[in-house]
Amino acid sequence: MNSMVKFCAIIVILPFTINVHAQNISDTNSVQQIIHEEIAAWNKGDAEAYSKHFAEDGTFTNILGLFYTGQKEFLVRHEQIFKGVFSGTELKQTIVSLKFASPDLAVVETLTSVSGFSQNGPPKGTYLDEKGRLNTRLLQVMVRNDNDWKILSYHNVDIKPGVTVPELQIH
Repeated sequence: MNSMVKFCAIIVILPFTINVHAQNISDTNSVQQIIHEEIAAWNKGDAEAYSKHFAEDGTFTNILGLFYTGQKEFLVRHEQIFKGVFSGTELKQTIVSLKFASPDLAVVETLTSVSGFSQNGPPKGTYLDEKGRLNTRLLQVMVRNDNDWKILSYHNVDIKPGVTVPELQIH
């Protein structure tokens, strides 16, 4: 079964299974490591490293609501933003929820904060908080093939003015 079909089937059954499966510490650590690698890659402006764990047929929605498919497209978009409006920015990310819907499927929600924009940022239609940060909530659905976890779906939503954002707890 290809990854996209598996993802669609999971979305239908996800509400019924989300708390059913316990997971071993190795899988939890693997998923957390992907988040740490994302942070390091972003802060270096390294689109290739940032895209390393994205599934070949994965889908993503960015903070502007634009939708894309595929690892190559994910890479291209991040090459563009790291050379453009997000050049030189710093990403902080805290996991607020990590659940395993099955032994091979993880749903990870993070609170993110991007700072260090030049005078050209942030992207039009997004907002900086009083500390100059662009805050988002990022949902990533990860699937394991063999021992390799890949991001099957990546959905990023910017937090609008007036919504309270807790301070990030960096671990």
